[in-house]
Amino acid sequence: MARFLLPNTERGHTSLELRTRGVEQVSAMFCPQSPWTHAPGIPRRKSPAMICLVLPRGHTFGWGVCGKYLTRELARLSPVVLHTEPFTAEHIGDDLDYLFLKGVCAPLSDVVDSPQTPLPHPVLQAVTDHRLMPMAPGVRGTRTIGYTFFEHSLIAAQHIEQARQFFDVLAAGSSWCRDVLSQHGVENTCTILQGIDETIFNPYANHKHYFEDHFVIFSGGKFELRKGQDLVIRAFQIFHEQHKDVLLVNSWFNHWSFSMQTMAASPHINYQFGGEDYCIAMNKLLVANGIDISRVITLPPKANIAMARIYKNTDCGLFPNRCEGGSNLVLMEYLACGKPAIVSNTSGHRDVANATNSLLLQALDPVSVAQDEEIVAVWDEANLDEILAQLEWAYAHREALQTLGAVAGKSMESYTWQATARQFYDLLSL
Repeated sequence: MARFLLPNTERGHTSLELRTRGVEQVSAMFCPQSPWTHAPGIPRRKSPAMICLVLPRGHTFGWGVCGKYLTRELARLSPVVLHTEPFTAEHIGDDLDYLFLKGVCAPLSDVVDSPQTPLPHPVLQAVTDHRLMPMAPGVRGTRTIGYTFFEHSLIAAQHIEQARQFFDVLAAGSSWCRDVLSQHGVENTCTILQGIDETIFNPYANHKHYFEDHFVIFSGGKFELRKGQDLVIRAFQIFHEQHKDVLLVNSWFNHWSFSMQTMAASPHINYQFGGEDYCIAMNKLLVANGIDISRVITLPPKANIAMARIYKNTDCGLFPNRCEGGSNLVLMEYLACGKPAIVSNTSGHRDVANATNSLLLQALDPVSVAQDEEIVAVWDEANLDEILAQLEWAYAHREALQTLGAVAGKSMESYTWQATARQFYDLLSL
């Protein structure tokens, strides 16, 4: 079994002192509450007077998008108060979303240094890595739900025990993630998949308006070993030498340098990333790996809501990710636009991609992942020859590719943020 040795990526967590005054009016103004405050087929339960949310927020990274939409959609079902890091309109990327979030966001106070009396309402907390620590460790409620995405398949016993003691239910962002929790002894766990904004990511008017004389490949996700962009680079380097009309559009900006540095462990590329402007540095890396930069579009960080137009001007996505603790929001949004994708059949991808809506990469080899010389995970490595074979099939079968894209778009219709929020609402209302 191959092995990757990654740098240690432990990070601290911030605790927030909670204040809930004055948010009900803003919640009601921006998000009038639906009378349907329970999922169809589930008995109506007592509605909570307030739901406390401790979630990240943003528009250029997955957790931030998730936090923004969960807050908005839960506010349609109940008054909410959001506790998060300070933010400006630029962090949110949309003026209306910004005004709403500011209205339901309680003032941040001192970090909680000691356990508090549980709040008199339910709490939903982000759990942002394999240590299973809540974003605000001092904050619990009448019912405390965690939402987690992680990619370690081996979790330390002390992390499992603290999660069991802190959370009433630990919801996982994928079936794979849930299964890892169950295998480690977490009984109260379930799967709740992320949603998509169907008003933005949909298959309508999805024919290309640009690059009509090119075969355009899209690759997204933050640039790191786990996401597999090294395989994309190597495959495209070979593929673009065989076909002079192919173009790569990449959206790989990564906010976290420690995560980018994991690419140094790749056996497929020469990883050298300078300290200059992101797009310049990324293009230099591509040139250093044999790619004609005139056939690449490297995107700077873009607001999530701006990506649908990008997706719709491409022909095929390429997602050879080694592991996904969630269902891969970028992949979901890409498929929702009625665009076909080549997808590794692994971990969280299996919740949304299948043989009817995607071109699956099935030839996967297990690779062990180590930090500080300790094995922390086993991921799946896609086969380069199979990636190239699927690219060749897609290139040669444009009409069949469009049909596959239509199926992909249809398959994503039920994955909405409203549906995700209602599942959490039901958990919080027990």
